[in-house]
Amino acid sequence: MRTSPPASKTIYWAFGLAAVSLLPKLIVLPVLISEDLARLGEGIFRASKGGEFWAARRKFISQLTLGAAAIPFLSLLYGIWKGKYDYQVHALTLKFHNLPQAFHGFTITQLSDIHSGSFDDKKAVEKGVAMANKLGADVLLFTGDLVNNRADEMKDWKETFSKLTAPMGKFSVLGNHDYGDYAHWNSEEEKANNFQQLVDTHAEIGFRLLRDEAITLEKDGQQISLIGVENWGKRFHQYGNLNKAIEKTAPEHFKILMSHDPSHWEAQVLPCPQHIDLTLSGHTHGMQLGVEVGQMKWSPAKYLYPQWAGLYNQGNRCLYVNRGFGFIAFPGRVGILPEITFIRLEKA
Repeated sequence: MRTSPPASKTIYWAFGLAAVSLLPKLIVLPVLISEDLARLGEGIFRASKGGEFWAARRKFISQLTLGAAAIPFLSLLYGIWKGKYDYQVHALTLKFHNLPQAFHGFTITQLSDIHSGSFDDKKAVEKGVAMANKLGADVLLFTGDLVNNRADEMKDWKETFSKLTAPMGKFSVLGNHDYGDYAHWNSEEEKANNFQQLVDTHAEIGFRLLRDEAITLEKDGQQISLIGVENWGKRFHQYGNLNKAIEKTAPEHFKILMSHDPSHWEAQVLPCPQHIDLTLSGHTHGMQLGVEVGQMKWSPAKYLYPQWAGLYNQGNRCLYVNRGFGFIAFPGRVGILPEITFIRLEKA
């Protein structure tokens, strides 16, 4: 079933079509202009020598350039048609010396950046939810951006995301898009009501929303801390308060932090006096555009975020950046596909 697009989706589709139309031209035009200038120069030179100029000699350059432009054109079309729902499971095992023995083999499914206001294919999204459930993780952690701007974007998706299951619970934090900061509101009261509706939606779909707070997870008498902070990013409003979130955690506990924006890791998490073993983030989407082949990955996102996709380590502390489940602005994904993360923890 495909849902009818509201105004914001129409804007995203217009943006996508503009990208499909303009990006190949940006590749073609510099080459063709350079070719024309070279051809003009050659023609003037030959004319001055009394020779003939054969334009056909450079025809192959035009054909080669048009062929090269077809690659991004077709890639963008595929990204809009199929790529945005081509969910990929990224599985990894992380080993920690201070992980309690009872949590050896503990598993996490991480989702991030659902952006429900962009979806237009319920069957495809439900396939992604089923893939997440099939992993059978102990907990499900969602690292923010449930919507694009407004809480009512989840109206048609509550039932779908309520189907997510995890025996030890489903936990979430907020992302920069969840506060309504990018929408026009008639009053501060309207904005506040929208935000409360969004908070309530987390509960309605079974997510325990952590807002600068921590909870304890227990297995066989041993415990770890799960911490969640409000959004904190270098480029955005800094709502999160990490010190408040960890103030009641036991210093000796193994700690998992959910923080939407990966820039938080270097800015505050690494310098934090309490050792935080694993941080889970999202936010970047890998810019929904890039190249991933084996261990090699590239995206324009790397020029904005040093940690933009996958696993990063500093000493015995780890950050994992999820590439996002949904999409926003450009209604597609090229090269950087939507992600479901599966993490297994082991005692080293």
